Amino acid sequence: MIKKVLGVLLLIIILLPIAMWVAWLLTPEKKLVIAIIDKTVLTTQGQEHISLNWILNNNRFTKTSDKPYKINRDYFGFFPLKNENYELKGLERFSSNQLSQLSLDADLVYYTDTYGVYNNEWFKNGNISERSGMLYGGLSNQDIELLVEMKRRHKLILTEFNTIGSPTQVQNRKEFEKLFGLTWTGWTARYFNNLDLHVNQEIPSWLVRNYKSAHDGQWPFTRAGVAFVNKDKVVILEEGRHLEHALPYIFVTPKAQERFGLPDTMKYSFWFDVMIPNLDVNQVEASFGLNLTGSGKKELAKNKIPQTFPAVMSHVGDDYRFYYFSGDFSDNPIGINSSYFKGIGFFKGIFYDDRDPSERSSFFWGFYRPLLNKILQEEMELLHKD
Repeated sequence: MIKKVLGVLLLIIILLPIAMWVAWLLTPEKKLVIAIIDKTVLTTQGQEHISLNWILNNNRFTKTSDKPYKINRDYFGFFPLKNENYELKGLERFSSNQLSQLSLDADLVYYTDTYGVYNNEWFKNGNISERSGMLYGGLSNQDIELLVEMKRRHKLILTEFNTIGSPTQVQNRKEFEKLFGLTWTGWTARYFNNLDLHVNQEIPSWLVRNYKSAHDGQWPFTRAGVAFVNKDKVVILEEGRHLEHALPYIFVTPKAQERFGLPDTMKYSFWFDVMIPNLDVNQVEASFGLNLTGSGKKELAKNKIPQTFPAVMSHVGDDYRFYYFSGDFSDNPIGINSSYFKGIGFFKGIFYDDRDPSERSSFFWGFYRPLLNKILQEEMELLHKD
């Protein structure tokens, strides 16, 4: 009896992935023309837009009637080559007429990352934990021109963390803020599961140096915490002193929970920026929150950092459709191969350990995936509306 049960289980284990793959193959392809902009591509794996490509492939969205999106090819930005060579294929090479044509051809635009690529990251002898000269990056004049055209044509615009942060020039940042009714405070932040420099090698050297230079060379932190950065200024909130619990959470409004199929809360352990919305223009769908102590509240107030700030903002109207994700949402540690199996979401629990506060896969499966699925579904319905 036991052998029969084990045999059946083994057969299911073998046949189920095949059935899921066949079901994916039988899913009809859907043409959706997306202008993907990614200026931070260090490898052909396209880490900064891999989550977007996963969703496009899993749903069988295609760039033409039959050609799927290729993660290492179908975007505008920085293209890595062998032996430290690279190509720049961003919008900067486009004329105004070409940008206008792109805005006509594309159903939507998604700015996944404009931070760019820097000398120390690209060349082998560089120290990746230090800052250095920029090879390519920032929101350019041509990017602004495309965004203006997309808005004018009532096209969907998706943007996220650091779209207008460093190294974007002030003039272009202000133009973006004016276009879409939001303001960047200048602050970005990230959770670290351990601030002990002897233990955690992921804390950037420049961040530590800037803090020490303003605090008599001291770095008194040994627990988990959140680091806020504004140019050379660094503010550290440490667990046990400034924070009851260090891990930031995203709190979703009831309306957004229902519309997008999102949970009421979701942990978030990566980079985010602190934005101020114009509530006459945009709606806040979800917000970042920190479990602050009295000391933590005072520290934020002293540095004019709000206690809560948007994680997802939207403007969905007849005039234009716009989203801003205040975290590095499209950068998650997932593999593209799992996108070839229909129904893979039912098995999402095998891809992460939710007990690990630093893991980011649960964010992809529980937040980004349903959010973007719904946004793209609504867009397809609008495009094919009679």
